[in-house]
Amino acid sequence: MKLSPLVKGIITAVVMIGFSLVAYYFIPEKSSLHYLVYGIYAAGVCWTLIAYRKSPSFSGRFSDNFNTGFKCFIIATLLMALYSFTFNKMHPEFAEEASRLYKEQQLSQKDNSKTPDEINAEAVRYKNGYAMAVVYGSIFGYLIIGVIVTALSSLILIRRK
Repeated sequence: MKLSPLVKGIITAVVMIGFSLVAYYFIPEKSSLHYLVYGIYAAGVCWTLIAYRKSPSFSGRFSDNFNTGFKCFIIATLLMALYSFTFNKMHPEFAEEASRLYKEQQLSQKDNSKTPDEINAEAVRYKNGYAMAVVYGSIFGYLIIGVIVTALSSLILIRRK
């Protein structure tokens, strides 16, 4: 059975989400093992490109390789953004903690010209926008990594003709 790049992107995202959940519940918060999710992401893109390289439709052109990798990483990125939003909405304590730290940081600044009421209002806005900020960061990060991995893998696979 041949899997399309979109299906491979879905599989990659499901594995990433599964690992993220396992990491959240079983791996210490400060552990660098949390970065393995990016390795899974890169492996999913490479899996897609290597399978394309072995297929009869392989043209050897960079643009075709990149397009194939893009189909995989864009769906994985979208699913991870959806997961990030849902996970953060299910855990409002993350937004509360980040807002509290933001407020403390603002209050501790010696050259701060804001009143405590202004700082409180900013902390509330920070808390309300937390989930979307995490999603924006997630999308941007995954897109950059996806482009880099796809471009480098495509170049390597083309040179190995």
